[in-house]
Amino acid sequence: MSNWLTIAMPKGRIFEEAADLLREAGYALPPEFDESRKLIIEVEAEKLRFILAKPMDVPTYVEHGVADLGIAGKDVMLEEERDVYELLDLRISGCYLAVAGLPNTKMNEVAPKIATKYPNVAAAYFREQGEQVEIIKLNGSIELAPIIGLADRIVDIVSTGRTLVENGLVEYERIVDITSRLIVNPVSYRIKDEPITQLVDRLSKVVTKAGMM
Repeated sequence: MSNWLTIAMPKGRIFEEAADLLREAGYALPPEFDESRKLIIEVEAEKLRFILAKPMDVPTYVEHGVADLGIAGKDVMLEEERDVYELLDLRISGCYLAVAGLPNTKMNEVAPKIATKYPNVAAAYFREQGEQVEIIKLNGSIELAPIIGLADRIVDIVSTGRTLVENGLVEYERIVDITSRLIVNPVSYRIKDEPITQLVDRLSKVVTKAGMM
């Protein structure tokens, strides 16, 4: 299977949208591909193997070479800073990182606290603003932090903004726009350059045709 490509992908929205892109690019993924509960899926006809992983783990699998390629959100790339190459902006799963909190409130001037699942991104952002803050790392339900008094603000992904509204929060600052990217292991890029280049070319045509670039 040395001539196969292994692609790490997160489950959920990115997986579904990436699968659609691959089909549009001419890759024959079976119908049951989208509904499988397996963690490793092989598509023998296309010589493709997919590893389904947590979003934050995708760059790790690619960096360590257990996956040749990966599809990861730009938020994950900024947070993880892994030794991988970014080949293509797929322009799927669009959202953005933002600072949010309770309405009409100011940050505590003494040691303001920021809750987030993106500690590196959050720390860098507030450092650029000249603000010294305490970062509190959370893994889920970030919106709870300001409500229960754990933090003055949160830094989190915003898609529609509905979750913020439903929890009584407002957006204060927009940090960076996020889309999903195709990434590659540097060694794989040299060893398997032909199939990887072909995949990138086919996906690029789809993205361009859809007016996403």
